Amino acid sequence: MISGGQRDELIQAACAARAEAYAPYSQYRVGAAILVDDGRIFTGVNVENASYSLTICAERTAVFKAISEGYRNILALVVCTENAGSPCGACRQVLVEFAGDIPVWLVDAGGNGRQTTLHTLLPDHFGPEHLT
Repeated sequence: MISGGQRDELIQAACAARAEAYAPYSQYRVGAAILVDDGRIFTGVNVENASYSLTICAERTAVFKAISEGYRNILALVVCTENAGSPCGACRQVLVEFAGDIPVWLVDAGGNGRQTTLHTLLPDHFGPEHLT
């Protein structure tokens, strides 16, 4: 469970990160922030590429930053877009690898939106527990 203060800090971090997105093709700027088990926040942005398939989403950028720093337990996620858009399927699958049924906030550029959970976004998910 995360506190209201942590949630507000995550929302602020995701919306601030969004300003650094590199989206010259779609113009759809996305910022993401994840909270890990020691309270640290990792942010990410979408980075587009002229070879579209090489684009990376903000959510995966944040997760990969955390993983590269040795963190493996994600506690919460905020995604900030212009219109409170939801993570793509690839991001949902990557998140399941490192998180349980965490709270997910989908917010617009003003920080307004809705709360859901990772398992609501990816029901009947496939995770590491299915490989044993």
